[in-house]
Amino acid sequence: MAKYQKRNTVAEVEELVTPTLEQLGFAVWDVRFEKEGPNWFLRILIDRADGSTMDTDACELASRAVDPIIDEADPIEQSYYLEVGSPGLGRRLTRARHYEACEGERVSARLIHTESGERELSGILCRSGEGWCIRNEAGETPIVESELAFLKLDDDLDL
Repeated sequence: MAKYQKRNTVAEVEELVTPTLEQLGFAVWDVRFEKEGPNWFLRILIDRADGSTMDTDACELASRAVDPIIDEADPIEQSYYLEVGSPGLGRRLTRARHYEACEGERVSARLIHTESGERELSGILCRSGEGWCIRNEAGETPIVESELAFLKLDDDLDL
């Protein structure tokens, strides 16, 4: 699966849809504009602001609310598919606010480089000075936000 994310498009879409989604009681977790095969997907990942469970009716409500806003602003030149959904239990941590929200939670990460040479790591996400680390039985391993990290509320979830 090839992935590509246009930062300006993502930021523009997030700015356009956030006020409406917040009025409906949702919090935007992430916006992604990704290419998979020949198709482009605009993915808006949301949670309920009150922390209650997401369902397909909530995603449909959000989708119907943001679709006309995006169509009117027309920030994307090519054709694409709009998907509005939950980031799920194994949500990807891609922004500083994601790391802050998941501090103290169990996470898994694919690391770029570690002193031990370990590439995949699971443990508790914690602050380490100015950055972040994963704490487990082997100790604390520093990570950077650019590394691929996921919330891991279920041990059966794979990276």
